[in-house]
Amino acid sequence: MTVPAHNSVAWFEIATDDPDGAERFYGEVFGWRATREAGEMDYRLITTPAGGAPAGGILGTDGRMPGHAVFSVAVPDVAAVCAATERLGGIVVARHDAAEGGPANAYLRDPAGNLFGVFAPPAE
Repeated sequence: MTVPAHNSVAWFEIATDDPDGAERFYGEVFGWRATREAGEMDYRLITTPAGGAPAGGILGTDGRMPGHAVFSVAVPDVAAVCAATERLGGIVVARHDAAEGGPANAYLRDPAGNLFGVFAPPAE
């Protein structure tokens, strides 16, 4: 996968307690294809009809969090973005350090309450 440019929207995620339904819906509406990743978490990588690397994913929540659709921005330093968010009146909802091959990431809310994500892509 090509490393996205820092500070660009580089990923989207749709979280739902009905990932099969979301896969069907977005597949029929947009022609997206979903491939489930190995592991305990139900995460399905989305590719578009144009092909290429995955552009987003569907997360099966099992009811552990509210459904959402969120964009994520590639950043060089997740901790720095979390600190800036709080300094500017936003909220860090959840932060995860890099683990099990996944990138460091966080869910944040801007001062108006809008949810967005950030992640630090691994170096190529």
